Amino acid sequence: MLMHNPPHPGEVLRELCLEPLGLSVTAAAEALGVSRKTLSAVLNGKAGISPEMAVRLSIAFDTSAESWLIQQSQYQLWHAEQHRKELNVKKLVAA
Repeated sequence: MLMHNPPHPGEVLRELCLEPLGLSVTAAAEALGVSRKTLSAVLNGKAGISPEMAVRLSIAFDTSAESWLIQQSQYQLWHAEQHRKELNVKKLVAA
């Protein structure tokens, strides 16, 4: 069952990881070994969580990489489902 309009994982990252630790985007990016621009894109919902970023987050915040990828997948799937009727796909059935 899909969550109703799940948050972008960047929002979760900001609110549950960075803010409680008082981390700036610059400090968090440095700790993660990515550019500030890369992290900012994720935090602002302009980029998704890649498998590599998921591993980086799992190391930094002692979480599982899978949890970050699941959040990303749920976010993307919910948004794709909003355009289901526009996809123009025909059902395939056995003859």
